[in-house]
Amino acid sequence: MRHVGDQGGGPSPRIHTGEGDSQGIAMTKVAFFGHDAGDAAVRRRVQAMQDDGLSVTGFMMRRTDNAATVWDNVDLGKTRDGAFVQRVLRIFSGARVAARSRDKLAAVDVIYARNLDMLACAFLAKRHTKLDTPVIYESLDVHRLLTREDFIGKALRWVEKSLLRRTIGLVVSSPAFLTNHFEKHYPGLYTPFLIENRLAAGSDFGPRPSPGRDGASKDDGRFVLGWVGNLRCERSFGLLCDLADRFPDTLEIRLHGQPARTEIPVFEPEIDARPNMTFAGRYRSPEDLSSIYEGLDLVWAGDFMEAGYNSVWLLPNRIYEGGYFATPAIAPQDTETAAWIEQKACGFTISEPLSETLPNLIAAVMQDRSALESYRKRLLELPNEVFIQPKGFFSEVLARALAGARAR
Repeated sequence: MRHVGDQGGGPSPRIHTGEGDSQGIAMTKVAFFGHDAGDAAVRRRVQAMQDDGLSVTGFMMRRTDNAATVWDNVDLGKTRDGAFVQRVLRIFSGARVAARSRDKLAAVDVIYARNLDMLACAFLAKRHTKLDTPVIYESLDVHRLLTREDFIGKALRWVEKSLLRRTIGLVVSSPAFLTNHFEKHYPGLYTPFLIENRLAAGSDFGPRPSPGRDGASKDDGRFVLGWVGNLRCERSFGLLCDLADRFPDTLEIRLHGQPARTEIPVFEPEIDARPNMTFAGRYRSPEDLSSIYEGLDLVWAGDFMEAGYNSVWLLPNRIYEGGYFATPAIAPQDTETAAWIEQKACGFTISEPLSETLPNLIAAVMQDRSALESYRKRLLELPNEVFIQPKGFFSEVLARALAGARAR
């Protein structure tokens, strides 16, 4: 199968992984500009930095009234999910707040900015403080607005291009982001680094299951399918609701995470209407991952929130988390996630129409678990490094980016 991220044409820039690239350049202090101090992915990234011996000062916005952090954090204000205009305005006010902590910003070796809005905020803060601190841009999602061909899309890509060329490195979690977006629009303007959404080496996520562990099916015999993480895809939610209706007595569906109310406006009422669906709400990562995945037979890894673009290109946390805990994933074909699963022969991929192929797959696996057990065994045979980011990996990436900037 052709890899989703592969394209014809000229050579792509070398993707640095951080492993074996650095000469051990000392770098210890990072200013992390993040979009939500309470977001599990932000917390995982900070944890990975701290595990590698880096000192992290957060300059972060938040989505809730109370987003306590375990790191030194400068609160840049509250934003709302989906409130585009409000978030744009917060870029400017957040930069002024960050500038009032100039001493903290001046003390760091590098600024690490997650997503385009925080990249803009970081550069505005630099302008206010007249600092020349190098900046690394982390793009873990290519927002749908950046893919549009109208004035809004072109204007946002102009902003991204203008800021990207002033960075010392671009971090992505999937190679398809590079080939389908960055190389397409900004060839030669960045130094890429691939940091997948793996578990952080120093996190307390517990041991892997034993090879002889039975499936997670409940005592009453019901098969258990999970959806874990950012619950932001209305089509995925609809497919899971349909599954619950199709198999009311033999299938249980468990949802863990934070629903995006702007994308799924009617959430709890749909779950409450189905006795075989449960919603556990937010969870602690990594502390709760073991109990979550050990309670699942399969995990759903599809996403259609930005169909044809970001949803096709991403590699979600749940394939690494589920893989570590020997919980195979299901993903739609012709996506980067499906390519990852197929390359490692460790899960199920299904074609359209999913309204037919997904229930057919679930029915087949419930009747004959041999394929499921084969994939579970395969996941346990894969080395830990497939699912866990090695200790020192992140500091190597930052050191490499700084070394490259000094060599220019």
